[in-house]
Amino acid sequence: MSKKSETSWQDSASDWLVSIIIAVALAFCIRTFLVEPYMVEGSSMYPTLVNHERLVVDKLSYFVTDPKKGEIVVFRFPKDQTRDFIKRVIAVGGDTVEMQQGKVFVNGKQLNETYIYHNDPKGKNISDYRKVVVPKDTIFVLGDNRNNSEDSRFADVGFVPLKLVKGRALVAFWPLDKMRVLKADTGMGE
Repeated sequence: MSKKSETSWQDSASDWLVSIIIAVALAFCIRTFLVEPYMVEGSSMYPTLVNHERLVVDKLSYFVTDPKKGEIVVFRFPKDQTRDFIKRVIAVGGDTVEMQQGKVFVNGKQLNETYIYHNDPKGKNISDYRKVVVPKDTIFVLGDNRNNSEDSRFADVGFVPLKLVKGRALVAFWPLDKMRVLKADTGMGE
C-alpha cells in the first residue's frame, strides 16, 4: 500500500468524523435553544389540538420575551418536572383572573373563548375559581377542554413559574393534512 493512499484514507476518515461531530453538536444546539418536536398526549387541548398530534415548539422566543396571553405553551409539570404539559396562557403576572360558572374573567373582562370545547350535556363548562392576582414571574394556564384538563385551577399545577416554560407551540405538522400555524387567541378580540 502506498503512503499516498494511506494518507488519503486517514484524511477521509478524519473529515467524516469532524462532519459527524459538527452535525451532532448543531442538532443538539437547535433542539436545546431553537425548536423541539412535541407530541400531544391526551385531550386537554381539544379541539385546538388532538391526541398524538405532533408540533414544533419554539424555544428561542422565550429567551428574549415572556409568554403572552392566548399563546399555547409547553411547560414542565411543577410536581413532576420529568413530564411536560401543554396549555393556553390565560393570564400573566399582575393580571387578575377568576371563573364564574365556566366563564373566565381576566382583569374584570370576560373572555370570548371560541376555542374551548363544551362537553357538558348542557353545553357549558361549569367551573368556578376565586378571584386571584397572578404572581410576578408566573402564568395562569387552562386547557381548551376545560372539563378534562389538569391546569392552573388545580393545586398540583397552580401558577406556572416562567422558569418551567419550555416554549411556544408554533406549528402542528402531523398528520400532514392537519398542518397549520398555531396562532395566539386571547379571547379578547386582540
